[in-house]
Amino acid sequence: MTTINLSQPLDTATRPDNYLTHTRGFMSWAFTLDHKRIGVMYMVSVLISFFVGGVFALLVRTELLTPGQTIPGVTADVYNHFFTLHGAIMVFLVIIPSIPAALGNFIMPIMLGAKDVAFPRLNLFSYYLWLFGALFTVSSLLLGGFDTGWTFYTPYSTTTPAGGVIPALTGVFILGFSSIFTGLNFIVTVHKLRPPGMTWFRMPLFLWAIYATAIIQVLATPVLGITLLLLIVERAFNIGIFDPSMGGDPVLYQHFFWFYSHPAVYIMILPAMGIISELITVHAHRHIFGYKFIALSSIAIAIFSFLVWGHHMFTSGQSPLLNTLFSLISFSVAIPSAVKVFNWMSTLYKGNIVLNTPMLYALSFLVLFTIGGLTGIHLATLNTDVHLHDTYFVVAHFHYVMMGSALIGMIGGLHHWWPKMTGRMYNENLGRIACITVFIGFNVTFFTQFFLGSQGMPRRYYDYLPEYQIYHVISTIGSYIMACGFLLTAYYLLASLFGGRIAPANPWGGRSLEWQCASPPPFDNFATQPRVGDCYDFTAIRWDEKEQGYVTDPALDSTKNPQLATKNLH
Repeated sequence: MTTINLSQPLDTATRPDNYLTHTRGFMSWAFTLDHKRIGVMYMVSVLISFFVGGVFALLVRTELLTPGQTIPGVTADVYNHFFTLHGAIMVFLVIIPSIPAALGNFIMPIMLGAKDVAFPRLNLFSYYLWLFGALFTVSSLLLGGFDTGWTFYTPYSTTTPAGGVIPALTGVFILGFSSIFTGLNFIVTVHKLRPPGMTWFRMPLFLWAIYATAIIQVLATPVLGITLLLLIVERAFNIGIFDPSMGGDPVLYQHFFWFYSHPAVYIMILPAMGIISELITVHAHRHIFGYKFIALSSIAIAIFSFLVWGHHMFTSGQSPLLNTLFSLISFSVAIPSAVKVFNWMSTLYKGNIVLNTPMLYALSFLVLFTIGGLTGIHLATLNTDVHLHDTYFVVAHFHYVMMGSALIGMIGGLHHWWPKMTGRMYNENLGRIACITVFIGFNVTFFTQFFLGSQGMPRRYYDYLPEYQIYHVISTIGSYIMACGFLLTAYYLLASLFGGRIAPANPWGGRSLEWQCASPPPFDNFATQPRVGDCYDFTAIRWDEKEQGYVTDPALDSTKNPQLATKNLH
């Protein structure tokens, strides 16, 4: 393979054969074992799902613009189908796979200096499982739809006449296997394919986050699979498992479901936290503060995530002792999350901050995640949760953590690694405008819902009292502002593929291994084994006017001067 000279411009004449041009044609992509192409296929599929889920979200918000029926033909039953599909698509098809399966698949092996993941065929199989699961879930639309909510709560999910419930359950069941196989693949990859010199505490923090997420995927997802399989059996064969009319226990379903689904919250948020660690240190050009604390807090969050599912069930009739214990543990899980936030803030302090698009998304994440975390305190407190349970306060809190944090982190990571993935730079001015538009639209949409919920507006309701209308109007306006931001993002990213400036190997000045190969990466990532140094030591990085990117000063490079390797470690 051709080696890369970072001091030379990477134009179309000198760029080596890359993963996009290595082989061409549909079949070369459909049966590829290249982790980068699989990551791109995941990303395209996730973004299409995001568009579909976003359309349902806009339909929900438009219908709630006025009390009663707003959109002609949208009855209460149709509305129930809208918000159920919105929730199921966004949770199972977008947020859960968006970072681990899409960005993680593309970036993780390159960050490790590896040629691929440990099991490339299993990786491709996981993608097709995801694809089949998505098709099963969406096919429920053609079979009568499902209106159970994305949680599939019993006994309603076993008694509703909607014909799409079993296909949707089957789809999510298949998606679970995709998640398990991806997690297993990533765990083995991190253990077995780290290059010489990359010890556990020299890994990029994104890899720590992906590793902790993979542990949750492998341990928690089988519980969801078994639960949904039991639900399918009960609905298909009228066997009493969860339905009380047949001797079942609906609260048992809630225990099973939330034992998976609360860890699933961290399947969504932990990878985003890993991305934020990379964005903040790279775009502030300052060594990450408290590396070991941030790394170990990812593992702590993974452990805590299995112990707090009962705070979803404070009103379900479980014992006061259990409620107290779950409340206490729910407060405790905030500690490792706060460790990350304070260390990120310390990294920004006196950093050489560049307010480009990735950094703006990182700062947006800090604001939105803090609001989501602080409002979670109200829901972890027994007496306030009783009042706020199943109100729009929960909807707002959930979206601040899941969309405002996990999805914003994913979009920030997409912008950060877009030049590496595509070899093209996007329009930075449009990127900043879109980020600010999304941030404003998001807060107008969901901060308003905290007031709605605190005043008693129940979630999932098709109709409401007139005094709530002003809040719904504001929230709906915000959703359209946010949609404009996302459409602008789609425009300039797609435009960059055809007319964007050629990306240098290292446009941001990053120090982790993915910035040591060309943009886009060669087919097998590296011609020779890359040198491992302190991936957060920016003293050797300098801007090169000719390259219009960052290059490494050999005299200050810790990979070539071992005595510098631990200089800036905390």
